Amino acid sequence: MDSESNRYKPSIMMEQHKHSFTKSETKIYHYITSHIDQVLYYSLTELSESCDVAEATLLRFFRKLHFKGFQDFKFALAQEESAKRTPNEENSTYIEKVRDYMVQAIHDSYDLIDALALEVAVKTIAQAPDVVIFGIGSSGIAANDMENRLLRIGKHIQAVTDPHTQVMRASSMTKETVVIAISVTGSTKDIVDTIQIAKAQGATIIAITNYLKSPLTKLANQVLLTSAKESPLDSGSLITKVAQLYLIDLICTGVTLENYEQSEAMKHQISENTAKKLY
Repeated sequence: MDSESNRYKPSIMMEQHKHSFTKSETKIYHYITSHIDQVLYYSLTELSESCDVAEATLLRFFRKLHFKGFQDFKFALAQEESAKRTPNEENSTYIEKVRDYMVQAIHDSYDLIDALALEVAVKTIAQAPDVVIFGIGSSGIAANDMENRLLRIGKHIQAVTDPHTQVMRASSMTKETVVIAISVTGSTKDIVDTIQIAKAQGATIIAITNYLKSPLTKLANQVLLTSAKESPLDSGSLITKVAQLYLIDLICTGVTLENYEQSEAMKHQISENTAKKLY
């Protein structure tokens, strides 16, 4: 049995098991060791296509190394890579780095926007009588923000961020329901499981994610991409949320313009009513 100290070092685990790798596993090993920086930001589907092996083969590879799966492996790999950096590399210019990352996230997300896909999603949401947003963790924060924005223009909408409540809500959906699923990786099991239920009920699925190829996008009718891929150690970062909120702002603005007069009337009414809450 491998020592506990090596358990969290993917490079050592791979070297220790290299002699027992199959042909496919050797291909995975060579790809990962040659593309570590990219692998940290991959989804399982992207890694599968890059290595030209099945996702099931990848999962068996990681379990052979005593990891629970790809996310567990990526987290350990990110820790190992982070430990190689010096404190000066990490902290000397963090103020500028955070600024640059945020600006870059918006620029990159702008470059990824498919105007036609955005227009289709906006019309789908604007015309739907029942719209539900699913998000968990940091993506749940984005879901709540989107709910707040659309409620202000009179849209009948609900954000659900608890996995168990999501299952119950998905079970009662119909063909008139539009689900907006927000997930950075598109691989969050709770979200994917719930979307499978919603899909079976006939709901239309719009995915907001950073990965074009993932378990979530396989289920989605429409996919809108943001660009702020995060390493496992940066999960939930504000930079990722900035990219999500930028796209959400575009969607909400588009929905407002679709029903401009009604939206403006509702915004004025809400402003008048909320003003009564102020001294």
